Amino acid sequence: MKPTIEITKDGSSTLVHPKYQAHYHSIYGAIEESNHVYINAGLLYFLSSEKRQDILQSCSILELGFGSGLNAFNTLLKTEALPVNINYLGIETDPVPIDVIKKLNYPELLQANEKQELFDNMHTVSWEDVHQITSSFSLEKRQLDIFKLEADNQFDLVYFDAFGPGAQPELWTEPIFKIMYRALKKGGVLITYCSQGAARRAMISVGFTVSRLPGPPNKRHILRAVKE
Repeated sequence: MKPTIEITKDGSSTLVHPKYQAHYHSIYGAIEESNHVYINAGLLYFLSSEKRQDILQSCSILELGFGSGLNAFNTLLKTEALPVNINYLGIETDPVPIDVIKKLNYPELLQANEKQELFDNMHTVSWEDVHQITSSFSLEKRQLDIFKLEADNQFDLVYFDAFGPGAQPELWTEPIFKIMYRALKKGGVLITYCSQGAARRAMISVGFTVSRLPGPPNKRHILRAVKE
C-alpha cells in the first residue's frame, strides 16, 4: 500500500503512512511546521551562532526520516543564498513512491516552481550514494534501520522527524538518543517537533542539554537538544 495524501491547514500536502496511519507532517500546516521547527529553531539557530558565522563553511545534517523530502527541499531553498555548503543525509526505511511524490505541492507553495526538477531529483537519485543536487547542497539517502547507524562526531544538526511515540515508541527512548548524541559533533543540535516528557528525559539522560521552545500552530512546545 502507498501513503495517501491529505491537505493541511496551510494548504500544503502531507502523507499518511499506510501501516502506522500516522501523518508525515502536522495537519495544521506541513510547510509551517517545517519552517518553524526544522528551519527556524534548528538550521537558522545553528547557523546564527556568533562562534560559527565566520568559520563555518559547511553544515552536515542528518534527518530521521527523509519521508516526503519536505525538510530537505526546504533546507536547500533556505540556504542557497547563504555562504555555506550543506551535506544532507536522509534516513528512511519506507521510501515514498515517485508517483506519490509528484502529487505533492511543496515547490508551488514554497514559491519555487522553477525548482520542481530539483525536488523530483532528490527523490529519483539512487539510494546509498552521495549526489550533488546543487553546487552547495549534497544529498545521500540511506534505507537503513536507524539503530544500525554508525556515526561518531559527524553531524552538526539532526532533524529528528520520526513518527510520534504513539506510532513508533522505540524511536523516542534512551538507546536512540545515545546514537544521536554520538553522531553529533560537540555543539551540535537536535531539533524535533515532539515535546513528550519521556522523550525529553531520555535526551537529558544521555547528556543533552534540552530546551522547551514554543511550537507551531496547535502545538504548545517543541524540543531542542544541544551536545555541549
